[in-house]
Amino acid sequence: MVALRAWFDRVDVRITNWMARFGLLLLRVSLGLVLLWFGALKLFPGLSPAQELATSTTEILTLGLIAPEVAILLLAAWECLIGLGLITGRFMRVTLLLLFVQMLGTATPLFFFPQEVFTRFPYALTLEGQYIIKNVVLVSAGLVIGATVRGGALVADPKIARGVSP
Repeated sequence: MVALRAWFDRVDVRITNWMARFGLLLLRVSLGLVLLWFGALKLFPGLSPAQELATSTTEILTLGLIAPEVAILLLAAWECLIGLGLITGRFMRVTLLLLFVQMLGTATPLFFFPQEVFTRFPYALTLEGQYIIKNVVLVSAGLVIGATVRGGALVADPKIARGVSP
């Protein structure tokens, strides 16, 4: 039993070290792919399930100064730019700032169009509402990535994480 526990601990440490080594990269690239994909869909009329809600929201946020056709293209470019920044790992501070501002805009339909995002306010979401709420995960991923832009990293060793010499 002791040998099995020791084997399990060795395997667990190796897996955890692998996750710490590659997890942040995979998180950044996967978040970038999601945003690039969502942005690219907006470049083609009718492909994005969020297109109508996005243009309605943008119309309110810009006080009608930007035509919906232009707004959706700007939003598409914005999301693609965020996606490319995350995938390449370049200009991360600006990329994350753009992400967080975009996420604020994405949340506004919860207040502007509650009838379109809730079937029963405040707990039963429509598909559009679920599309918006999932952004909590994207924001959280951005926060984790942002915590490392100054050179930080994920640490698998609990002693190092607590600041104790190994």
